[in-house]
Amino acid sequence: MKKPKNKTSHLLNSERGLHELYSEDYERADHLVFGRESNVTRRGFLKGLGSMGAVLGFPVVFSNLMPSGLIPIALADSTNNFSLAAYGKQGLRILNDRPINAETPPHLLNDSVTPAKYMFVRNNGIVPSRAELTPDKWTLTIDGESVINPRIFTIDELKKEFKHYTYQLQLECGGNGRAEYVPPARGNQWTTGAIACPTWTGVRVRDVLKSVGIRSNAVYTAYYGKDKHLSGNPKKFPISRGVPIAKAMEDESMIVWAMNGKEINILNGHPLRVVTGGWPGSTCGKWINRIAVRDRVHDGAKMTGKAYKVPKKPVAPGEKVKNEDMMIIESMPVKSLITFPRTGIRHPIGKPLATNGHAWAGDLGVSAVEVSIDFGSTWNKTRLLKPKNRLSWQDWSANVFFPKTGYYEVWSRAIDENNVAQPMLVPGWNPKGYLNNRCHRIAVNVV
Repeated sequence: MKKPKNKTSHLLNSERGLHELYSEDYERADHLVFGRESNVTRRGFLKGLGSMGAVLGFPVVFSNLMPSGLIPIALADSTNNFSLAAYGKQGLRILNDRPINAETPPHLLNDSVTPAKYMFVRNNGIVPSRAELTPDKWTLTIDGESVINPRIFTIDELKKEFKHYTYQLQLECGGNGRAEYVPPARGNQWTTGAIACPTWTGVRVRDVLKSVGIRSNAVYTAYYGKDKHLSGNPKKFPISRGVPIAKAMEDESMIVWAMNGKEINILNGHPLRVVTGGWPGSTCGKWINRIAVRDRVHDGAKMTGKAYKVPKKPVAPGEKVKNEDMMIIESMPVKSLITFPRTGIRHPIGKPLATNGHAWAGDLGVSAVEVSIDFGSTWNKTRLLKPKNRLSWQDWSANVFFPKTGYYEVWSRAIDENNVAQPMLVPGWNPKGYLNNRCHRIAVNVV
């Protein structure tokens, strides 16, 4: 097998699931899932339901309802638990080390408020050194074509001059779920774990911008951070994105210095970052030292070409799309996650299985979450709690009953306030593998 380019590949064991493989390894992934000596393909294997049951160790209940080509989640699940403990992280799966990126297994996201140690890591450049990340010496410049009175703030001045707010806000990578697209899309092969919903404390972007005066021609914001470009060129930014001025002026668009009441983890943007809940994490700059208010759509790094964009209209899988036919991702789609129990558990027949998780829908609220044990043929509603505040995820729970012993998959499906539901299969293909919000599923062996 061709070796992945990832320098940390030696840390990943041979039982990695399909979803953790780099795109060039996708078609060879069967040898890792079914064994190195196997010459059985995914398609051929799935034709033999008896063989599938033999590998799983249990008969597949509702196998007649299983979508064609579906790989049982029990076979695709990853067992890699490499940890970033040195950076205050625990149990995250490394996807890349230059820049460093890591996702959180679903079962570690069970808390209503995501602990800092379980928040995923998404970087486009090199993390600043500890010596550079000194809050007492940190400054934030507010300028740009549409700023009347540019100013440089210290963090202490931000804290003293503006009212503090704390919100629990969802933050999800636009490429979360990329690993499931076929043909594969280039980029980190995120599965489900590039999502978090901690609390953030800071000041509103709106209040800071109003203090310097904003011209009527303001169109977009732009952030700049101290992370370094992979090339080492100090004149290049690894990423510099932003949001339309209307989004920046919302209550929940924040300049923050604390997460869950403590300093932000270095990998997540200490000592100062932006959070714009409900939109792709790429709009939430880390280690920020400048916010510009532009009189045009920002054209910084990762704002042009196909970065963080999807086709304006549906395209065939693998189709080439012109840059002018792409549009910038804004609000994230409706989505849900099963965080308890952990996939692959054994459960006794006759007892209800307590399940729970979270659901979110970008700028919108979630109106319902449903679960299925028959591959989406029938659905049952769950108990859904209200969000802690706008743009927070919502907790859900349900007791699931199984009619007989065997292999099951529990699927979750969220429905937003506009009555848009998660798709059961991977949604429309796009060149960069963004916005996959298919139903989440876990494996349960009922004995």
